[in-house]
Amino acid sequence: MIGRLKGEVISVSEETALIDVSGVGYEIYAAPRTLANLMAGEDATLSIETLVREDLIRLYGFPSENERQAFRLLQSVQGVGAKHALGVLQVLSPSELYDAVTAEDITAVARAHGVGKKLAQRIVTELQSKAGALAGHTGEVFTLAARKKAAAATPSDPALAAKADAVSALSHLGYDGVEARRAVARAAETLDSPGVEALIKAALKELAAA
Repeated sequence: MIGRLKGEVISVSEETALIDVSGVGYEIYAAPRTLANLMAGEDATLSIETLVREDLIRLYGFPSENERQAFRLLQSVQGVGAKHALGVLQVLSPSELYDAVTAEDITAVARAHGVGKKLAQRIVTELQSKAGALAGHTGEVFTLAARKKAAAATPSDPALAAKADAVSALSHLGYDGVEARRAVARAAETLDSPGVEALIKAALKELAAA
């Protein structure tokens, strides 16, 4: 199986890129965000997931091994195919996906094209049960999984509770869950032992400046 390709980009279309590797042209399917960073005539290195079926062999390209692993993990969910997985990774980076799963943020996952709330619910539910696999991919993901465990073990922690309440409040105001968590995290770094109200105000400023 092909796991990585490095070569010259020959052309880029809406769904694929053609990459020349030592005289052999490989057609690579990728998310629009990945394809947008590929330029004809320039060299590119992509992590590759090879999908083999009875009627086809298709290569999917990713800018990092972590994203390839996220693509593979998403397809372990019943009803999620390659197209759905690419759609999710178009709107959420791997760390954002794992963060959404950890926070059970169905709305964030449902933003992906072709992924409704029912399928997003299944993705979140099934990946929740695979926390060990999520934690094994990168140190960043492990940190998210560990944070979830820490929060569950110490529900009375006022700092954790304040952050969770602030994110919830922002979500109810209509802000995207991923953006809300980012803003609250940035706000918490600038404040000394902040309460919920202070976090919300500071996070709103962060969102307005974004």
